[in-house]
Amino acid sequence: MLTDINGKRILVTGSSTGIGAALALELGRLGAHVAVHGNRSVEAAQKIVTEIEEAGGKAVLVTGDVCDTAAAAKIVEDAVEALGGLDVLVNNAGGILDRVTNAEFDNEIYDNVYDLNVRSVLNVTKAAYPHLKKAGGGSIVNTGSIAGRVGGAAGSVVYASAKAAVHSISRNEAREFAADNIRVNTVAPGFIETPFHNNTSQEAREGAKAAIVMGRLGTAQECVGAYVFLISDNMSGYITGQIIDINGGQLMP
Repeated sequence: MLTDINGKRILVTGSSTGIGAALALELGRLGAHVAVHGNRSVEAAQKIVTEIEEAGGKAVLVTGDVCDTAAAAKIVEDAVEALGGLDVLVNNAGGILDRVTNAEFDNEIYDNVYDLNVRSVLNVTKAAYPHLKKAGGGSIVNTGSIAGRVGGAAGSVVYASAKAAVHSISRNEAREFAADNIRVNTVAPGFIETPFHNNTSQEAREGAKAAIVMGRLGTAQECVGAYVFLISDNMSGYITGQIIDINGGQLMP
């Protein structure tokens, strides 16, 4: 049933490392034409493009800062030009940037975290929407977080609230874009072993693991299936406005 992904033109933001990179590689394997995006890790993004191409797939590199409205529009423009259109958008770019408490946060960290996790989704989606509509519809998948569901751990208040905003934006977009045959859903990962957690303490890792029913942390590859499911119309054509949680049972909403 995943045969419908073959030939789909897909932009994945934040796909140089972690979940985004794993997803881009799988989409390439399934025959999609993938725009791999990088900003601070352009070299890593190029490696993903090369890996897809060497495996017989089709991929292009797009670069730029999704936080900047003009740059985000250029990212989409470059992807559309290279791919010949756009059928799917995955808004995966995001990050915690820094851990600050409610008593310590300042405007700079707030602006930076919200720009990366919220403004980026709005920027890229706004630029991509006309192309998805022109294609006759498609799918948008936004990356949320377990933090957006439960408020996050100590020091993640700004990030957690930003991801909760992404969850809400996704639901709103699902309502707004349904008339254009564009489905919008969210994948909310839990504690996944990616560069996102490079600076997470061992104590925090063990604490998270203790709260996970499956007794271990997740991998980027274990998140990929949910995105692929939501991208495929054959698999999820009647699903929109939903959040798929991938957290080993840490949260069972």
